[in-house]
Amino acid sequence: MRMSPPALPRRAAAEFVGTAALVAVVVGSGIRADSLSQDIGVRLLANAAASALGLGLLIALIGPLSGAHLNPVVTLSEWWSRRHEGKGRDVPVYIAAQLAGAVAGALLAEAMFGRAPGSWSTGPRADPHLLLGEAVATAGLVLVVQGLRRIGRPGLAPVAVAAYIGAAIWFTSSGAFANPAATLGRSLSDSFTGIAPASVPAFAAAQLLGMLLGMGLAGVLYGTSRAPGEPNAGEARRTG
Repeated sequence: MRMSPPALPRRAAAEFVGTAALVAVVVGSGIRADSLSQDIGVRLLANAAASALGLGLLIALIGPLSGAHLNPVVTLSEWWSRRHEGKGRDVPVYIAAQLAGAVAGALLAEAMFGRAPGSWSTGPRADPHLLLGEAVATAGLVLVVQGLRRIGRPGLAPVAVAAYIGAAIWFTSSGAFANPAATLGRSLSDSFTGIAPASVPAFAAAQLLGMLLGMGLAGVLYGTSRAPGEPNAGEARRTG
């Protein structure tokens, strides 16, 4: 018999703390890299390594509490693919916690480095090729998350998701934000990892498109059948 998950307020708190920590890692490592080197390659390498390591650790720690979504596109895609479990009320709570956590994490990172919190980024990122890169990055992330669950290997998420994001920061033109909440938070940092507020809606739209593409690819590759051991609707009602 599966153990019941923590109550929703506790899971929301986990999503808030996890998302805040993730954005603090991304923004803080970007600020640190800015101060240490003028070489864009060195800065990107430092930021990618710190982001991947931090993400993997957070998924391992927060996963048992809330699933460690830390990202609205993960929350939405997971809800849709498991909507038979009837947890739609979790979605707005999770997303609100993620958005609030992302803002808190960005402000914390700025404060830790002695910068005035709340300065908007001046780095525009709305070029079409960047939006294409962001859609690709998000599609890949959703495919990794969905694929691991459908093959019955969700325990690999800390390593697999972190490895994918670390790689996608390099192979996509956008730098693989792949997270609407983190995108909002990063608009509050005028640093290497920032994004101008005017570019946030376009990035979020590209991320949502990428989410749909990733879900479609997961359906094509893995079908709609449940992974071994995943409960059907009746089992979910009895154990959820």
